[in-house]
Amino acid sequence: MMNVGPRAAAPAPELRDIVYDLIVKYTESQLWNPTTNRQDRVKLRSYQGRGVNPDAPFVGPQIEVYPGQTVRMTLHNELPADSTCPVRGGSANVPHCFNGTNLHTHGLWINPSGNSDNVLISVNPGIQFQYEYNIPPDHPAGTFWYHSHRHGSTALQVSSGMAGALVVRGTRPPTPSANGDIDTLLRPISGQAFPERVLVFQQIQYACRNPDGSIKRNPDNTYKCDPGDIGGVEDYDQFGPGTWPTSGRFTSINGAVLGRLQGAEAGKVERWRMVHGGVRDSIALQFRKRAPAAAEPAGLRTAAAQVFVDTNCTGAPVPYHLVAADGLTMAAATRTQVAVLQPGYRWDALVVFPEPGDYCVLDNASTAGGNINQNLRPTQLLGTVRVGGSAVTGDLTDYLKTQLLAAAAANMPPDVRTKVTAEISDGLKLTSFIPHPDINEFTGTQTLTFNIDVSQINEVFFEIDGQPYDGNRIDRTLKLGGVDEWTLKSNLASHPFHIHVNPFQVVKIIAPDGTTDVSAPGAVDNFARDANGNPVIDPQYPGLKGVWKDTLLVKNFAQGPRGQYTVVIRTRYERYIGDFVLHCHILDHEDQGMMQNIRIAIPDGRGGVAASHH
Repeated sequence: MMNVGPRAAAPAPELRDIVYDLIVKYTESQLWNPTTNRQDRVKLRSYQGRGVNPDAPFVGPQIEVYPGQTVRMTLHNELPADSTCPVRGGSANVPHCFNGTNLHTHGLWINPSGNSDNVLISVNPGIQFQYEYNIPPDHPAGTFWYHSHRHGSTALQVSSGMAGALVVRGTRPPTPSANGDIDTLLRPISGQAFPERVLVFQQIQYACRNPDGSIKRNPDNTYKCDPGDIGGVEDYDQFGPGTWPTSGRFTSINGAVLGRLQGAEAGKVERWRMVHGGVRDSIALQFRKRAPAAAEPAGLRTAAAQVFVDTNCTGAPVPYHLVAADGLTMAAATRTQVAVLQPGYRWDALVVFPEPGDYCVLDNASTAGGNINQNLRPTQLLGTVRVGGSAVTGDLTDYLKTQLLAAAAANMPPDVRTKVTAEISDGLKLTSFIPHPDINEFTGTQTLTFNIDVSQINEVFFEIDGQPYDGNRIDRTLKLGGVDEWTLKSNLASHPFHIHVNPFQVVKIIAPDGTTDVSAPGAVDNFARDANGNPVIDPQYPGLKGVWKDTLLVKNFAQGPRGQYTVVIRTRYERYIGDFVLHCHILDHEDQGMMQNIRIAIPDGRGGVAASHH
């Protein structure tokens, strides 16, 4: 367990390249196991190099960059040779090439080709390769992340901890003619430093094995590691529906299982940059104050975990305010008590604790349709926060508004100060900091349907539009400069849709009744049912209308149309051409075929796209 405190934002950049060497290798260390109250030894594929915390070796170093800079990231693959990793890569939808790798900068608006954000290559054992990420000068500031993305082994490597935060910092204040970076509003002022925490949530699903290769299990079917065992993530029998809750493992935060976050003070407005860098769980983040003299977490197997929360995390939910989704500043700071993070999601939140004491960081109870394991799951403890200082009186939204108005008065240029102040006063609007204009018209349409198909001999096929992934097939050719409206559905289970390069704006999300837009502000999504047939409220869609994202859950809480939602989004294809992918961000689904190849090409001036001229 680690103690992690907030820190001030980084200073303004120098004009230089950002250079990192990521060494991909097996690392032996240990992870805290709350079910047995001891450290488990593990040996996992990891990123090593400058910036890696030796006490948390299974989370990558935090990369920081400013618009206009270049990140040169060299991968050194020092994993052992792998007979399933052919020299030419491969695109089979049977998991393979566990020791081959590559790198994806999730959410960055950069070139997908060559040695930029190219996930269609394989860096095999013994090879080193330098990626070059040219961040354009007009790139939005925000919270992004990076992770391995080698088709066939993505889930196995990310579930080992091969992921890290990537923060694009902003120095551009708004002007009378252009929006700016919210970073410039959240600069320190007298009495309010606006410190930040960058939090990477992971599900490291290690298992120990019997001599015959099977996973060791306790009588309740959870994973078991005996003293002297070394856990690992070595095969895809560790993935699949329900495997994460069955494993009995706990989501880690910055590499710590049930860690304690330090340095918080009541009344201090903290910016929490939260990255879901895991594979197999949905997180519904909530804060509750711990009871006086509450016990320390111990022996938290299955039902005991819920009993601990019910007994010790007894305070009312603490409201907080979301200000950015998937790295992109929202139209207004949105008050919530629960923010749902699916794999690949990021939320930036402004968090104010109302009084000193200890607080529980919780993964709140979730609905079957609202989480990717399709199960009704009780509340789980993720960690705790130690809060000092003095209590804040009054409503937290009013308190936050006062602090942001003071920041605007101190930090905004005179020619926009009145405008920004008026926006904040009018419902905590952040209009001057939105990075992309709304999409009010489109030039084309796209449809996409996720499906899992089971054959008569129990073969399972993970498909998009009725086809598994084929590395030699281009599934969609899209025109540079075009604007498409996409309609997304799932025929079976819920799947997080993620597309590389260009983000999208949520237009509407229609419930299974075919009429209710559950993305509207104030909407109630209660179309799922619990085991007794009662409506279950899911908080993750209401308020998403108009929000920009790059990853979004496409829900279906039942097989077929009865539980099917219709997600409508719009996106622009700007600046970059080349081949890249879209896929389900349940990464073992992607590895097994739930992915498509996309090509953006230059228009030919006659309604099509230009072919090669030679």
